[in-house]
Amino acid sequence: MLIGEYLHTLDSKKRLSLPAKFRKEVGRTVVITRGLDSCLFMYPQKAWEKIAAKVSGLPIGGTDTRGMSRFLLAGAVETEVDRAGRILIPEYLKDFADLKSRVVLAGVSDRVEIWNEKTWEEYKRRIEKGADQMAQTLGDLGIL
Repeated sequence: MLIGEYLHTLDSKKRLSLPAKFRKEVGRTVVITRGLDSCLFMYPQKAWEKIAAKVSGLPIGGTDTRGMSRFLLAGAVETEVDRAGRILIPEYLKDFADLKSRVVLAGVSDRVEIWNEKTWEEYKRRIEKGADQMAQTLGDLGIL
């Protein structure tokens, strides 16, 4: 399971070193795509195959499902984890998430989210303020 929060540096060649714990979990090939809330989603190959199959199965008649399919699938890139444990972030994805030199890698169960450090801090503060309400909602659903 991918969990935890790590601050890393994106080098001038757009390479990002993965935390050692994540390297063990994700394997040699990962898929990076546009994520939600202005971050990138990075999936291990097997997890991505499950997501892609679900998204590919969405009906194309609906504007939202067509748009989400394009958002996730057309924006995706498969990349190898190099011997030094780094991945290459393509320019268009770097721009999408407004990645600067300092980025946060957040493990979220089956994926790693890659965030601009400042965007992550702002998002985290906002979410932390609403944690009690989110817990109540999850409690009402029988999850917590």
